[in-house]
Amino acid sequence: MADQSTPEASPEDIPSQKSPGRPSARRSPKGAAAKRSSTSTPEDTDSGTAFHRSVISRRRLLGTAGATGLALGAAGGAAGYAAAPSDKALPLTSLGTERVMFHGKHQSGITDAVQARGHLAAFDLAAGAGRTEAAALLRRWSATAERLMAGEAAPHDDTDVARDAGPSALTITFGFGNSFFSRTGLEKQRPSALDPLPDFSSDRLDKSRSNGDLWVQIGADDALVAFHALRALQKDAGSAARLRWQMNGFNRSPGATAHPMTARNLMGQIDGTHNPKPTDADFDQRIFVPASGDPAWMANGSYAVVRRIRMLLDDWEKLSLQAQEAVIGRRKDTGAPLSGGTETTEMDLEKSAADGSPVVPLNAHARITRPDQNGGAAMLRRAFSFHDGFDPDGTPDAGLLFICWQADPLRGFVPVQRKLDRGDALSQYIRHEASGLFAVPGGAAQGEYMGQRLLEG
Repeated sequence: MADQSTPEASPEDIPSQKSPGRPSARRSPKGAAAKRSSTSTPEDTDSGTAFHRSVISRRRLLGTAGATGLALGAAGGAAGYAAAPSDKALPLTSLGTERVMFHGKHQSGITDAVQARGHLAAFDLAAGAGRTEAAALLRRWSATAERLMAGEAAPHDDTDVARDAGPSALTITFGFGNSFFSRTGLEKQRPSALDPLPDFSSDRLDKSRSNGDLWVQIGADDALVAFHALRALQKDAGSAARLRWQMNGFNRSPGATAHPMTARNLMGQIDGTHNPKPTDADFDQRIFVPASGDPAWMANGSYAVVRRIRMLLDDWEKLSLQAQEAVIGRRKDTGAPLSGGTETTEMDLEKSAADGSPVVPLNAHARITRPDQNGGAAMLRRAFSFHDGFDPDGTPDAGLLFICWQADPLRGFVPVQRKLDRGDALSQYIRHEASGLFAVPGGAAQGEYMGQRLLEG
């Protein structure tokens, strides 16, 4: 959790993998598939985040409601939609049609806008399973991911959970943990950047919910589409791998605000202001392994650090607004630095208050996480919030599924977390409860399955 996490929308142009969705008729009202197209368009905002997601305007939403009002009023909600005359089937809204491509230079779910619903899962290869079984599993997973991301049914035994839905910006991302390489006899192909993360004094890690041989990240703007993908991949694992841990997350739904803006976390803070932007000259250098990188199978890939960070909300909410802002170093309402300006104004670390103390406290979270305070270290944060109920005493089990991307975690996550570990004012209000580090290879080319260059190289 840092000043640069969880982007929701932005004006920046990014390498796009999106194209008009063409879901199969099996997953949509008859005739609708041919009419679907992506309506995402860049638009200018004052947000400093790195991504943009198109939103349905209030006028457009009302227009859609007016067009379908009679059918919905007569039959009620989704039932009215499904019962629309087949020769005049209603198209999906733009929220459902947005499609992210499976094949590409990079895997999906890294530079794509963060979605409303997310699932993270780690699998361990079953006893006796090795390289052959792993390759067969990645082939199955890749075939399933390609179809689901296109809005189509799973290749076999589809559960119909997402029937009638479009792609809904579904992304599925695959990664390999440190232990995968010894399990498959590929130790020589294990990247040095995948060495275990160091211990941090503030960690309270549950090993049963950390690491794993294989990692899957799922994101979608529809909860049923996301769950459908999770269930399909779990079924595909079959006897080759068993589920090690699984976590569920969420974000604000696209279009829920009057204009695109940076997301808020469960502490109510704007979270993601200074995320690296694809327009930055050194963005690729910081986030992706170069095409000439070592090992070769990681070309155009990235490394994901995953942390389950519990927020101690009862303690946090006892603080006054002024105290909360001092912990973060930013205003809660606008996200502007305490030194003045707007959300995207550069923080003035030298500005002093009347008593001579720094306006932005020395231990403020936003001050400590700045790249210029960490030797230029930067990560691309793309997180989900989580809420897994309440403890017996009523304490909420809630917080952040922190996911950050970098070309090398030893130059990205590790130096920043070490500094946070030594004196971040936020530390007493959060607890790191699970952790994982995964090598995420570049995207699969047409005709390839994810990880093929490693498993067949």
